[in-house]
Amino acid sequence: MKPTFLNQQKPLLTAMVQEKTPEGAICVIMNSLYDGAEAFGIQLCNLLPEYRNVETLRKIFSYCEGRPIYITSYRGAASKGLSDDERVELLLMGLEAGATLCDVIGDLYAPTTDQLTFDVQAVEKQKALIRTIHERGGEVLISTHTSRYFTEDEVLAYAKEQIARGADVVKIVAKANSEDEQMDALHTIHRLHKELEKPFLFLVGGTHTRLVRQIGPALGVCMYLCVESYLPVTTKAQPRLRNTKLIRDNMLL
Repeated sequence: MKPTFLNQQKPLLTAMVQEKTPEGAICVIMNSLYDGAEAFGIQLCNLLPEYRNVETLRKIFSYCEGRPIYITSYRGAASKGLSDDERVELLLMGLEAGATLCDVIGDLYAPTTDQLTFDVQAVEKQKALIRTIHERGGEVLISTHTSRYFTEDEVLAYAKEQIARGADVVKIVAKANSEDEQMDALHTIHRLHKELEKPFLFLVGGTHTRLVRQIGPALGVCMYLCVESYLPVTTKAQPRLRNTKLIRDNMLL
């Protein structure tokens, strides 16, 4: 059995890895372990093409020391120009190499502005992929990243649609560019916690991100997405792992 992201007692401290080479990824993983990482989010879309094989991925994953591994295969970075089918091949390769949680983007096979397609054929292909991941012992996170503010009702509707497609974990990233939108996002987390039967990640980008990302898990978000340190490749909205561990451990005694 692979280590799981489900049914955890506390929101996991998940260290994100966005490196181009195996050596870079291994260094981030090792430093993150010293800072208290409990899981890893390895963004395979950043890994250069020459390193995309099962043997290399297994070597990288072996440094996670049995922690659960979450993988992405997005459209950007070193995967720019690939087809969605090619990106799915990389995702399934990561699953074979030992990852647990596979990120299936919500507009896979039919890109949309708000990253959740309702194209019938695309949705059926997504469901087939999700069945394949489950059959191979994996867990599925469906992700939606949008460049705009989402109302509570929009977030809830998107979350329920993701669950209907077979998601084990919901992920929605919206924008918060004011104090009011930030507070709305916290209220949205409270509502998702009350109304969803699945674990969820609700995050925000924009100018007002910190409060949601640092205390959202205390209100119901299933994990923290952290960085070990800030580098040119890292997502600057993600909080530092060592600081977040202190916040988490003191808030959730």
